[in-house]
Amino acid sequence: MRFDDLDRRLRVYETAHDHCALPGLYLVARLDGRSFTHLTREQQHFAAPFDERFRDLMIATVRHLMDCGFRVVYGYTQSDEISLLFHPDEDSFGRKLRKWLSILAGEASACFALRLGSLACFDCRISQLPTLENVVDYFRWRSEDAHRNALNAHSYWALRRTGLDARAATQALLGRSVAEKNEWLFQHGVNFNELPAWQKRGMGVYWETWAKPGQDPRRGETVTTTRRRLIVDQELPRGEAYDALIQRLARPDTA
Repeated sequence: MRFDDLDRRLRVYETAHDHCALPGLYLVARLDGRSFTHLTREQQHFAAPFDERFRDLMIATVRHLMDCGFRVVYGYTQSDEISLLFHPDEDSFGRKLRKWLSILAGEASACFALRLGSLACFDCRISQLPTLENVVDYFRWRSEDAHRNALNAHSYWALRRTGLDARAATQALLGRSVAEKNEWLFQHGVNFNELPAWQKRGMGVYWETWAKPGQDPRRGETVTTTRRRLIVDQELPRGEAYDALIQRLARPDTA
């Protein structure tokens, strides 16, 4: 059978279930580390509950994803997850979701693994959000999740340091309120309010423009050009100030 005939007959099995995101929708990709508890605790022995080396690996991965061929206007990371907000007009690969999912997961896995020096893998999913309000709610949701995870992690490891095993520490936290966990931590020398913001609220990465002075060699004149660079924000604002940041970044052409 001729190649053209084979290609035409078999390619449909790859493309029959292609789904494309509709224009006008905001797209947010969320990537999660696969089996990262095993990776960070048993293979790499990162410090618990938070490790600055792991933090820096996640930030490096976010920075890579924001400059790997897609127009990403905001990157957010907490724990072992990454969220990426795309420019509203991003249309790479005709907005085919299978292409986005596979490329983003592959780029994240490769970047993190190369920097770690060990195998690591991310999965990826994409939310298609119809309104700017949905986008704001999405990132508030992830920020609240970061706060909850941080409180639980610090409480759990404080219990482990008292001699409890994993099962007993987990059981001790069941049904405990936020206030009870904060009070328990305080009694054991941890003021949750004074912990670094990046542990409690996660970290953001976004683009900023800056003026770069230079010299025109032909005219001998000083000139100024506009450049873009990524900045890492480890002190993300809270409440309405965070909403305003997300709204501004989600509409880059109107800022």
